Amino acid sequence: MAIAVKQKPVKKVVLAYSGGLDTSVILKWLIENYNCEVITMTADLGQGDDLSGVDEKARKTGASKAYVEDLKEEFARDFIFPMMRSGVVYEGRYLLGTSIARPLITKRLVEIARAEGADALAHGATGKGNDQVRFELSAAALAPDLRVIAPWREWDLMSRTALNFFAEQHGIPITKGAKHYSMDRNMLHCSFEGGELEDPWEEPLEMSHIMAVPVEKAPDQPEYITLTFEHGDPVALNDEELSPAQMILRLNEIAGRHGIGRVDMVENRFVGMKSHGVYETPGGTVIHVAHQDLEGITLDRMTMRVRDMMMPAYADAVYNGFWYSPEREAMQAFIDKSQERVSGKVHLKLYKGMAWPVGRESKNTLYCADLATFEECVTYDHRDASGFIKLNSLRIKGYKKIR
Repeated sequence: MAIAVKQKPVKKVVLAYSGGLDTSVILKWLIENYNCEVITMTADLGQGDDLSGVDEKARKTGASKAYVEDLKEEFARDFIFPMMRSGVVYEGRYLLGTSIARPLITKRLVEIARAEGADALAHGATGKGNDQVRFELSAAALAPDLRVIAPWREWDLMSRTALNFFAEQHGIPITKGAKHYSMDRNMLHCSFEGGELEDPWEEPLEMSHIMAVPVEKAPDQPEYITLTFEHGDPVALNDEELSPAQMILRLNEIAGRHGIGRVDMVENRFVGMKSHGVYETPGGTVIHVAHQDLEGITLDRMTMRVRDMMMPAYADAVYNGFWYSPEREAMQAFIDKSQERVSGKVHLKLYKGMAWPVGRESKNTLYCADLATFEECVTYDHRDASGFIKLNSLRIKGYKKIR
């Protein structure tokens, strides 16, 4: 017979707090059910929300302290850019916009917990999604001694109606307008789930366009831009140097007005179910396309092949919440080494939902026009190919002979 392990009482909790219905209810619920002090942390990740007053709302709901943290530059520099250096895409289409935010949010929760002497963290992720795993695996890596409370796996408030009733009963101010979608947004992307998207056959409504206009409303004339990269990171747009966060936000504006970066897909969640969602990643899509193109002239063929072989594992590490795992850190070391030569410029054409590279240059280019030309070439002897082909055919001849 299993013996239940009695946990120590919780005295102080740091809660990941957005100020929305769910986390506002969780704040009050924690105070009532754990009889503890609650400190909130709201992360500004460039999501575009007006966060003024969110700290005051938290304190009115019962928080002893309310942190509002500007994490935009750290997010772009230390999380988005290292991930995008890898060229990673989950299941061929998703640029991992939600996934990459969770390890940073958890990192800041832990830092505040240490500074405040808290003994637990709390989050508002449901028991169905990936985010609960991402938060808690990150917490296990950074602060295994801290308890993590996941109210959605404990309480009986299992519907929006129940949450609204709890809020009204406890005097928690709530927004009257019902949200059509479950949304998550940061500077890299915006995700949409729920509503008509619960039927994979249904086309997303126009209201699911926030960061990128519908392609039908994109300009009828293309726009050309130039991105400059250093060691795999974009550092200048049209020769204007920008910080990592500035780069992403500026590209969001430009690519968004051309309807670039929308993906409608059914993906495999880590917890085992399939999920239909729409993702908008305008600036990130342009960076991804340009970076991939620049690698074409700067990255050695076998280095690229080894990197591509590890991409499914790297994507899984980010998507499944293993950002702080030894395998992700080891893969990152290889990726960063591979990017030492990925510096140069890419010229892009933006038009009607697409970004096309139309030119690229680098002082580290491996492209040799003299070798590639169809004109006469003094550095290449066509006869050398005969021996190359003959040697490569040996194993094929042997295989066919013994069949």
